[in-house]
Amino acid sequence: MTKKYFGTDGIRGRVGEFPITPEFIMHLGYSAGKVLAAADWHLMKGERPAVLIGKDTRISGYMLESALEAGLSAAGVDVLLCGPMPTPAIAYLIRALRLQAGIVISASHNPFEDNGVKFFSAEGRKLPDAMEHQIEAGLNTPIQSMPSAELGKVQRIKDATGRYIEFCKSSFPYHLDLRGLRIVIDCAHGAAYHIAGHVLHELGADVVSIGVQPDGVNINHECGATHCATLQKAVKQHHADLGIALDGDADRVMMVDKKGVLYDGDQLIYIIAKHRHQNNQLKGGVVGTLMTNLAIENSLKKLNIPFARAKVGDRYVLELLQEKGWQIGGEGSGHILCIDKHTTGDGIISALQVLYALRDTNKTLAESLRGVTLFPQQLINVKIPKDFNYNKNKAIKKIQEEANLDLDSNGRVLLRASGTEPLLRVMVEGKSEQKVNYWVKRIASAVKKASS
Repeated sequence: MTKKYFGTDGIRGRVGEFPITPEFIMHLGYSAGKVLAAADWHLMKGERPAVLIGKDTRISGYMLESALEAGLSAAGVDVLLCGPMPTPAIAYLIRALRLQAGIVISASHNPFEDNGVKFFSAEGRKLPDAMEHQIEAGLNTPIQSMPSAELGKVQRIKDATGRYIEFCKSSFPYHLDLRGLRIVIDCAHGAAYHIAGHVLHELGADVVSIGVQPDGVNINHECGATHCATLQKAVKQHHADLGIALDGDADRVMMVDKKGVLYDGDQLIYIIAKHRHQNNQLKGGVVGTLMTNLAIENSLKKLNIPFARAKVGDRYVLELLQEKGWQIGGEGSGHILCIDKHTTGDGIISALQVLYALRDTNKTLAESLRGVTLFPQQLINVKIPKDFNYNKNKAIKKIQEEANLDLDSNGRVLLRASGTEPLLRVMVEGKSEQKVNYWVKRIASAVKKASS
């Protein structure tokens, strides 16, 4: 059954436009609270379910936090607040504090004008589809506040930052450190601004922190994992050994070497998997997505590492990892899952797994990827009407077939509807950059024409 509000990563949109309005978000909090309260039948009489709310640094986070707080309290659910914290930190703290759920107010890598809400279960994982359907169904029921004596209480957690810093550090081997490395960390003026630098420093690195002055509107602006030119420049300027870029809620990571060369999620996953494989620490294989570069798949297969593709979205990567009993997966965008270390994608912990590989082998990023050359890949986002069915359009289907025939086994075409925006993502990949550029433009043009 199709969900009306939840996308692949919660509910997201432009602040002030439905559904990211105070009224809707309060109702969302109320509905989620009633679902959680009903699900937690094991709680002893007299106890209430408790939910942790975290957020990134967007100015709209204050408004949405208050709305969620009101809705949850009205439903009789206790609320714990921790202020700006990375999305994966919330997933960790839910388990550490034995809570029933967690909510993150963030639009991840989007600009500050957007915001969103995503939920985590008591296990620190994204909510199952069935529970999201229940929450949506509850939005059709008016808010009926609990009696005053049964309203949820609210309190603030004061040691959340320190708890999470120690958790991140625990994912790095105790017999190694980062002494002698100068690292630039770009926190995108986002949720990890007061955390990531401390993690690296306490592990011994000489840290240069940028993107750590959030003002509510500069999150992801010309910085972070979606704009790595700032990090590339800073690495050279500070004569650093490497750089790490996070996005606004710190669940994505990109890295840069001392020469300013950028390494994406696909390449970082390869480094982690190869290192574990060589040390007999890799359980099973690697899960990528439909967007994972073909060169990574080919390179993993040369190492006899199994590879499987999931639908785009970290929740689908996680589902396939769990199904296969594997541990490593992710996306080129920088969402990397190491589920032996955490229940969800974590930019800081993923970066530490790459640093572990580099320190253990005494290699650079470039040396760790020797012989792996990514295929040229181009992506164009095309705006489409919400009800446009590109799969049944004959003109689009025909040009796809022409492109696949021309690219043969040395490339591929992928059309994918965005889970959060009215966009069709047109991706073409192949060994010939000229052919890739030619076909991606032609297919995007055909989609625009067919959908107009």
